[in-house]
Amino acid sequence: MARRLKRTGRAKANHPECGEGQTGAIRSFLYVGGRDCQVAHLRQIANAHGAELIHHDGGLREAVSRIDTVLPSVDCVFCPIDCISHDACLRVKSGCKKFGKTFVPLRNGSKSSLERALTDMKVRQPDG
Repeated sequence: MARRLKRTGRAKANHPECGEGQTGAIRSFLYVGGRDCQVAHLRQIANAHGAELIHHDGGLREAVSRIDTVLPSVDCVFCPIDCISHDACLRVKSGCKKFGKTFVPLRNGSKSSLERALTDMKVRQPDG
């Protein structure tokens, strides 16, 4: 059964689809979709948070099946819901459930949206 996301000011890191119980810092994450011209900037944001960004274009040039190959090696997945194909988003959501990964929908593909989500996740993580 499909659930509708409430359109609030931003997607929340504690969204019910997120991997509950995940602890520890984010070391690497998959970013699916977005704009190609933003990837270098998004990578800088990830590095500033001590994480590695792995990008998948959401099926424009890369095979959507590659998402399944990358998912086991990342801590979580971010998807800007305004810049991703429906097929890729469904693939990511089902893959996250299968592998127990945190799924974080982003309201849009902006740099500030990713920055905010990473900061929110860092704040919510228990001190190690």
